[in-house]
Amino acid sequence: MASDRTRPDLDDTTVEGLGKLSEALETIEQARGQLYAFHQHSGKADLLLQEAVELFRKAGHTELADDLDRDLVGRNVIADRWTFQIVEDYDADYWSTFRAFDERARGELSDGDRHVYEARMKQRERTAGHPRHEAGPALSD
Repeated sequence: MASDRTRPDLDDTTVEGLGKLSEALETIEQARGQLYAFHQHSGKADLLLQEAVELFRKAGHTELADDLDRDLVGRNVIADRWTFQIVEDYDADYWSTFRAFDERARGELSDGDRHVYEARMKQRERTAGHPRHEAGPALSD
């Protein structure tokens, strides 16, 4: 990692490109979190559904309970897949590839430094010498 995180040796367009790639990766991380939430919510709903089936059965609504149990409990959420399989496919085929390209771009263009765009933004926007506006690690005053 460079001693000056603003990387004055890099041109503005490269830094802007690294910033956009970083922002895209952060958005992918949020999407991945939502996918995991979808996975957990779908699983919880299936368990609640199973409880409803048992309550209907206990109350004597056998036909409805049997139909729900047969046609909905444990059903694939999309063709041939439960949610854990969707998450695994996303991680293996998209998320991991995205992260690898982010790492490659940083390795090739900024010696692995992260958030160069943000470091430059901090230098532009802070008030030097003002309390709570300190440069911080690897940024100079």
